[in-house]
Amino acid sequence: MTASASTASALPTWGPLAPANPFLGPLGTSTMHGDAGSSDATPLAGPGSGALSVDPVPLAAACPTLLEGSDGLVLALCTSILGQVPTVHLIDTSAMGTGSLGSLGGSSSPAASVAQLELPKGSLLGGVYAYLDNADRLVAVDGNRQLVRVQHEQTTNGSWRLFVDQSVDLSGSIPDGDNVTGLAPDWQGNVWFATGAGRVGRVDVGGVTRTLALPVGEEVQNSISTSVAGTAVATTHALYQLSADTDGTPKIDWRAAYDRGSARKPGQLSWGTGSTPTYFGPNGSDYLTIVDSADTQVSLLVYRASTGETVCSQTVLTTGGPGSENSPIGIGNSVFVASTYGYPYPTVPAGAGPAVPASAPFVGGMTRVDVDVDGEGCHTVWNNDARSSAVPHLSTADGNLYTVVRQGLPSSSDKTSPLDEFAFAVIDPNTGNTLAMRDLPGTMINDTLQMSALIDSSGDYLQGTISGVIRVSGQ
Repeated sequence: MTASASTASALPTWGPLAPANPFLGPLGTSTMHGDAGSSDATPLAGPGSGALSVDPVPLAAACPTLLEGSDGLVLALCTSILGQVPTVHLIDTSAMGTGSLGSLGGSSSPAASVAQLELPKGSLLGGVYAYLDNADRLVAVDGNRQLVRVQHEQTTNGSWRLFVDQSVDLSGSIPDGDNVTGLAPDWQGNVWFATGAGRVGRVDVGGVTRTLALPVGEEVQNSISTSVAGTAVATTHALYQLSADTDGTPKIDWRAAYDRGSARKPGQLSWGTGSTPTYFGPNGSDYLTIVDSADTQVSLLVYRASTGETVCSQTVLTTGGPGSENSPIGIGNSVFVASTYGYPYPTVPAGAGPAVPASAPFVGGMTRVDVDVDGEGCHTVWNNDARSSAVPHLSTADGNLYTVVRQGLPSSSDKTSPLDEFAFAVIDPNTGNTLAMRDLPGTMINDTLQMSALIDSSGDYLQGTISGVIRVSGQ
């Protein structure tokens, strides 16, 4: 994979990360996107670009959310293939075998999942997002509209168990048929959430819930983010920052409409932005960004978090397809966007509407955009042709950008097939060039389906697939 640079850029210092939220678990491993601001950047080093080993953990479930607590155990929120049931797995990575690079399985075993707990089923995206609180409990909203905190503990005989340690009934605040699609804590410990039907809620530390309905027709199909500035929610029509009124009810600080295009695009799960909004900036949360969904060419939109003022609208993904279902990486003054246009999702949420066109080649492509030093505009640093099939993550510790790429058949590289293979990729964030690629085992059964990875405290890269988890380790 190659990159084309349009503007020279001096070697940056990656950071800073936003201040850690005191009500989350370890920084970098407690949310799907690494932190409360959804930066998709981590202070932990990954496996690097040298010799690697690969270990799959088959779980018969798609695993979009992988989180690590302070005890080093991984909590995975997965959806079983049979029955589509949300299931929490407690994974002991020390029980995973050591595979060989490019092998079909290594010696790992499902025994690495040492405990499981099923949760009531909701919508396709309901139950996908979760986070770890500062007591290492997985926090999610289940299909019965219960805000649950799932604890794990070791019993006297040495086995592990998962159980609901605490719950808050949200059914009086969320109508039947609606489901929570994103949730995150604020800096006072209140839990904010957003629902598919466009309702934003705040659960205070005493369990009292207050909600605000956003304009009719605006849906929320991605997770939400929080910072010291407020709570960010992207609907299918606009980006919002909200805060709490004097009685705790959510109120809108500012709203910014964006170009959502004329229909849902192939490779996106809703008609509108595919971004979980990302806080970033020289102080960690100066700016807020999403990618729009304009018909022929999408743009990165950057706003000042304090006021909602537009910093820039910068054209991105010019070498690939015009659309992204993934949250951008935001770190310091830099933002990285990966195209998902044409990605062959096996299903989309109910009511998502038809894609126009019905399908398209998955060309891929990534773009890096930097906010100008004076904060008055943006410029493109590079574009590349990486066919990222997962949410990329950037390590501020080793300076690498990590993802998984989809490898097409030689005769039709942009078309997708059940025979496509996947490879772990290390990309230089300074240039966009690929530093290393290593094949992963399997084909469609290990489709990473644009899911987010976890770089854990051991330096391993854990990637959810439609059938379980793959671990990539440095040697």
